[in-house]
Amino acid sequence: MANQIEVPIWEKYTLTIEEAAKYFRIGENKLRRLAEENLSSGWVLVNGNRLQIKRKQFEKVIDSLDEI
Repeated sequence: MANQIEVPIWEKYTLTIEEAAKYFRIGENKLRRLAEENLSSGWVLVNGNRLQIKRKQFEKVIDSLDEI
């Protein structure tokens, strides 16, 4: 059995909705809704039927907001 190396969440390029919700402390439902409403924003990646959040790009969005 091969040893899998787990990449720390703060080093990942993309995060699942679940990971991003924990990392950014935003509810999964709210984050999923934000992602679905902003598919062409540059911080959402659609991988098959899964939404992924581009961590650094979304950090910039969060930095520019005072409220979500």
